[in-house]
Amino acid sequence: MKNLIIISAVATLALVLPARAGEVSVKLSEVHLCCQGCVKGVEKAVGQVAGATASASQDDGTVTLTGPDTKTVQSAADALVAAGYFGKSSDPAVKINSRTGAKDAKVKSLTIEGLHLCCGKCVKAVNTALGEVHGVTRNTAAKGVKSFEVTGDFNDKEVFTALQKAGLTGQAGK
Repeated sequence: MKNLIIISAVATLALVLPARAGEVSVKLSEVHLCCQGCVKGVEKAVGQVAGATASASQDDGTVTLTGPDTKTVQSAADALVAAGYFGKSSDPAVKINSRTGAKDAKVKSLTIEGLHLCCGKCVKAVNTALGEVHGVTRNTAAKGVKSFEVTGDFNDKEVFTALQKAGLTGQAGK
């Protein structure tokens, strides 16, 4: 009986270990994760990608994406960006899409869509990031909004660069 249990355990491990060995994981660093709402937003976004999982660490601002192959993990990273988060990939095979639709031009007004804003700390992060952009004088970012306006006399690409440095991203509105 003991031999049967040992053989069963070894057989189970033999089946499980190769499956895990085939998984692909990538760690994204410098992701904005100020609260549990941010963590849940990450999990929700990545949960839309079949076969992908996300493990977010609010303490160190990282998200580990795991999937059966690089294509799935890339799709999870794309879903994360589409949900308004941004970070740096530990694996050059998984690229974080930094395209925002900004034209690298001087503008007086810019609508930003799709940026993650679940709480007041998210809004504060946006305000801090935009405060570093020369020429930005005002913005209407608020908890839970789907889009907001940035006004002043500034370069639109610099706005997104500052937001991405803060671990957030969005798209230039039309």
